[in-house]
Amino acid sequence: MKKLILPIVAIIALCSFNIGDNPLKGTWEYAGGLFNDKTDSVSTAYTLQRIYDKSHYKAVLKEKGEKDVIYEKGDYKLVADTCFETQTYSLQSSKLLNKVLKYNYSISNDTLKLLTVLPNGNKIEDHWVKIK
Repeated sequence: MKKLILPIVAIIALCSFNIGDNPLKGTWEYAGGLFNDKTDSVSTAYTLQRIYDKSHYKAVLKEKGEKDVIYEKGDYKLVADTCFETQTYSLQSSKLLNKVLKYNYSISNDTLKLLTVLPNGNKIEDHWVKIK
């Protein structure tokens, strides 16, 4: 009987992990961050959201009384603690269009941190809070 308990517990533990889960899937709202090691605060005039599905994202600007504006879309792939994003649409002209941008990401509680150095040398650390 004791010999059966350990394998059963191991199987239950392994089955409790869902390898297919995507930690980014959902809606995230910008909560500030750092731009070249200086605080980047949240606007009071509008909110920024990032919406992730299985392999795509879109970035939305929301302003009270106005229609939501999708200002960026793209594809992404997660590999360990790295998120590779490729911007496929930008409302404004962008030097990042169709280029792969590598972010280190971490999630703690309901907060997503995205860290990167942009091709122009700017160091970015964005904080996003999950709302859905």
